[in-house]
Amino acid sequence: MIKKQIIGTSNKILEINLSTQKSKEFYISHKDRAEYLGGKGLGLKLIYDRLKPKIDPLSEENIIAIMTGVYMGTGAPNSGRFAGITKSPLTGIMVSSSCGGPFGMSLKTAGYDGILISGKADKPIYMVIDETSVIFLDANFLLTKDTQETQKLLKLGKKDGALVIGKAGENIVKYANVISGTRYLGRGGIGAVFGSKNLKAIVAKGGIYEIKPANEDAFKAVKKLGNRYINDNFVTSDYYRNYGTNAHINLCNKANILPIKNFKAGKDERAVDISGEMFKVKHNQKYSVCKPCTILCGHKGIFNGKQKKIPEYESTALLGSNLGIFDTYDITELNEKCNLLGLDTISVGTTLSYISEACEKGLIKQNYKFGDTAEYIKLIEAIASREGFGNEAAEGVKYLSQKYGGKEFAIHVKGLEMSAYDPRSSWGQGLAYAVANRGACHLSAPMFSLEATLGYLKANTTMSKAYIVDYFEKLFSAINSLHVCQFTSFAYMLEPLIAKYTPKKILGKALQFSPALALALMDVSVYSRTYKSIIEIELSQSAMFKAGERIHLLERFMNTREGITKKDDILPNRMLKEGLTTDPEKKVVPLEKMLNEYYKIKGYDSNGIPTQKKLKELGIKINNW
Repeated sequence: MIKKQIIGTSNKILEINLSTQKSKEFYISHKDRAEYLGGKGLGLKLIYDRLKPKIDPLSEENIIAIMTGVYMGTGAPNSGRFAGITKSPLTGIMVSSSCGGPFGMSLKTAGYDGILISGKADKPIYMVIDETSVIFLDANFLLTKDTQETQKLLKLGKKDGALVIGKAGENIVKYANVISGTRYLGRGGIGAVFGSKNLKAIVAKGGIYEIKPANEDAFKAVKKLGNRYINDNFVTSDYYRNYGTNAHINLCNKANILPIKNFKAGKDERAVDISGEMFKVKHNQKYSVCKPCTILCGHKGIFNGKQKKIPEYESTALLGSNLGIFDTYDITELNEKCNLLGLDTISVGTTLSYISEACEKGLIKQNYKFGDTAEYIKLIEAIASREGFGNEAAEGVKYLSQKYGGKEFAIHVKGLEMSAYDPRSSWGQGLAYAVANRGACHLSAPMFSLEATLGYLKANTTMSKAYIVDYFEKLFSAINSLHVCQFTSFAYMLEPLIAKYTPKKILGKALQFSPALALALMDVSVYSRTYKSIIEIELSQSAMFKAGERIHLLERFMNTREGITKKDDILPNRMLKEGLTTDPEKKVVPLEKMLNEYYKIKGYDSNGIPTQKKLKELGIKINNW
């Protein structure tokens, strides 16, 4: 059978109203495609054009966008990723998440670049999407089933992909996630929005279309270059390929940024026991990756005779060292429990660490203690079921600290629990956390990599940090819209000639003292050249950064409509007033100085709100406000 072909993208979006159980198709304009690229950016723009401010994230009015990118389906390196975008029930602001599961490929090869979902079904349903129709089916037989069992019961074909929620999503836990295969739309409670709409699962029946680049010769050339960079780079070809993201454990421990017992300390001599190196030796590690992938950071291993997913760094650190647990078996058990129930491991780990400290201080009259894996397992199950104290814990750290006290050690920004890099030994990461659009996110501008794990920048200085955070925000907003794995950035930034052959000390000094010049010389054109070869839209490196800036600004503006201002661009008091127990100098993050400089660079006013001049400059019209 000869497949139909799509050159780059179909530009076709499927809009579904669950209340009426009706759907319609529309096409993306050339202007929106050029200015917002795809993935996260295009999803934000489509929601912005439709969603009024101040709506309840758990209401029928909220919209979920599931968006593929231009790269999806072409075989470009590490391109098997798609985005989920909605208004978060955990934070009350916009949230986006990137996933490497099979659903994206299935959706795009069914002929759609994305779907928009609004409304609420009157009973639990799942949807089946193919090239010509959307079928709404009763989901009662799937209720209470875990995420892997749900996917089995859907009886997926080889070319099909599913998005499913677990018990946590059904019970509208504020940090419930959505699963495709063994990958996750993890942060901000997208799974709770699914649950609020009575949507248990979506199946896309793919394989109808073959995705072809517009310029195959140019595509093959840039694909070859991208793979060469990945295979030459020590992070992508050594650290991640051999040890997964748990390669960060030893690096972060050495840099004093590994969270220990609710971010009290930044290192512990037992960290080696949960490192990537230890997982590899101890558990007969093998690859388990997104497709297509040449970095190969995902792994699986043998635990008591059973094959299980090896946790990623964030899960290992936040369900491990941050809970006082330094056993690979215990961490993997906690991680698997979260995954089957459909819970974000970052939010779970940080919530459990807050609860443990609050119990320790007598604020919460429960008996949860650091290091008690068995009790943590019970609490995770209670959270997913919203039973007993789990019903309160399901609301997240911000809610708990407002009810019980202990705001000074409630580790979140804008209501989103913090990921596993302590900013007191990485000040640029502190700024990145404080200003990240979705909350305490390490992927908006991963400064920890330059400051701590790779050592290009002096960590405990404010010099140039605002400028570099701004650069990364533009770059990663673009990367998540093209849409491709962010880990490619290590290779695509560091392997081109200037970066590769400039001695590390000199490159570091250039970044520290002349960031504008140093970053202007960075060649990341593999991204824009790949895009241009796939779709017949001109995209230079500078135009790609401009699109990234526009996407980031739109997201910030959408958040300011919900009330986000400078008061919310803050870190937990623990990071601002209390030094690490493992730091003799007891340094804290000097946020204010960096923040004011950052606002000037971004084109925000002194209260952190984008100016009309800046919005106009990037072509963002003020809608619904």
